[in-house]
Amino acid sequence: MHVLLTRPLEDSHEMILRFQSLGHKVSHIPLINIESKNYESINFSDYNGIIFTSANAIKFINSKLIDKKISCFCVGSSTEKKAKSVGFQNIFCADGNVNNLKELILRNFNSSDGKLLYVSGEIISNELDQQLIVKGYNVKRIINYTAKPAEKFNNELIQNLKLKMPEIVYIYSQNSAMSFLNLIKNYQLDNLWMDTNLMCISDKTSNVLNEIKWKKIFLFNPGEEEFLLYKI
Repeated sequence: MHVLLTRPLEDSHEMILRFQSLGHKVSHIPLINIESKNYESINFSDYNGIIFTSANAIKFINSKLIDKKISCFCVGSSTEKKAKSVGFQNIFCADGNVNNLKELILRNFNSSDGKLLYVSGEIISNELDQQLIVKGYNVKRIINYTAKPAEKFNNELIQNLKLKMPEIVYIYSQNSAMSFLNLIKNYQLDNLWMDTNLMCISDKTSNVLNEIKWKKIFLFNPGEEEFLLYKI
């Protein structure tokens, strides 16, 4: 099977190797570039719990200033892995879904346990902080990175893509979907996707690409990519 992955290489490297080891052809076109953002000075000792909804949020935080025994809530396995790599010890991991992450926090951290720090990118699919505040939690959100659409693509890779279109494409955000739509239009690929299954992380993401004719559109959570190879 031919699979197209679209996250930055740092986030896709392990999956590329895994899919190739299973005998699949893998193309990689990163649709966004991740850049750090300056955030306000934080006294991390004021917080009893910290929330990460992406590995990038951990990458761009000054983790040396954070007590690694703090309750650390991660949205999925890749975020958990990054948290472990910088020393967090008390990690609670959801299965890649923000709604499940919220339930995980509600079960394992009481509103009376103290303040929560939510570290995220500029654009989020769910306002997790606001949902927790409604439940009586004291949550502060800081934004420490942004995702910008890629402006240049490898022409040779695009030409090779035309010769053998993928059976599956994974899209992880609205930003990525908008970048992908621009790529499709700029390279006149509009009518080449009728045998391709589009995998999107949310309805908002898939809506951006609805004008393109796909074989099927699926919604998925990060961590389900390999499972979906066998669902097609």
